Amino acid sequence: MSDIAYQNKDITSKVFAQQFKGKSLKPYGFDLPPVKQVLPTNIPQIQASELRIDNVFLLEDDTIVIIDYESDYKKQNKHKYIRYINHVAEYYGNEWGKDISIRMIVIYTADVTCEQTSDIFDVRCMRLETESSYLSEVNSKEIAEKLAEKVRNKIPFTEEELMEFIILPLTYKGNDQKNDSIKDVIDMASQISDEEIMIFILSGVAVFTDKVIRPEYADKIRRLLGMTKVGQLFEEEKIEYAKEEKVRMLCDMIDAGELTKEIAAKNLHCSVKEFDKMRDALLQQA
Repeated sequence: MSDIAYQNKDITSKVFAQQFKGKSLKPYGFDLPPVKQVLPTNIPQIQASELRIDNVFLLEDDTIVIIDYESDYKKQNKHKYIRYINHVAEYYGNEWGKDISIRMIVIYTADVTCEQTSDIFDVRCMRLETESSYLSEVNSKEIAEKLAEKVRNKIPFTEEELMEFIILPLTYKGNDQKNDSIKDVIDMASQISDEEIMIFILSGVAVFTDKVIRPEYADKIRRLLGMTKVGQLFEEEKIEYAKEEKVRMLCDMIDAGELTKEIAAKNLHCSVKEFDKMRDALLQQA
């Protein structure tokens, strides 16, 4: 995936994070407090370990929920969850200066049933107990028909129904059926006149189905979001990205002895001090 594609995906995630505050996880079968904040998944410890967390939420009771989506059950994934918990607890424990309470939730797509899994991982000195949800138990057809009828008749959606839009594709077996559902959800969302609701559904589907969504559907979501107020974010991010690339190129030329900092700063229409700040910021990202 190109840097621009990663960048666009990051913007979509940010948009979804803004929209997800106050939402409930009840459609997954969890009676938990509402989401207080969507936390970043790209914390340094996770990136250094080359791991990838799907979602991290801070709930209203100040507990953290780590969510991972799985389309099959592997006992060795428990080791991955332990690393997630350790890294998140260490990072936010240091950031917030207190002990962290964490729930590890695994949401299994329709490809997995309850009988195939176990929530317990016991190695004597440590016991991990995850909480699981099985989308195989969801009546996909019933939900799809209900949502489609509401879209056709312009009937307002409940909070739970908005979440159903997002999880609906994962309630189908196999990537082909999931992507057929993603296409249907995108089509339904594009017919909704309330821009805030459309943005929530589209950004949510992009984030929640990230592991399975076909590139053409991810691109269609970004194009639709680009026609809303979110479009300005995409444009601003592209400009910022182009500027960073130019600073990176000038830094390489300075390191190679082909350029002085004074000339590089002049090229960017800024002072040497401002150029040094931009260079330091790039070094911190590396």
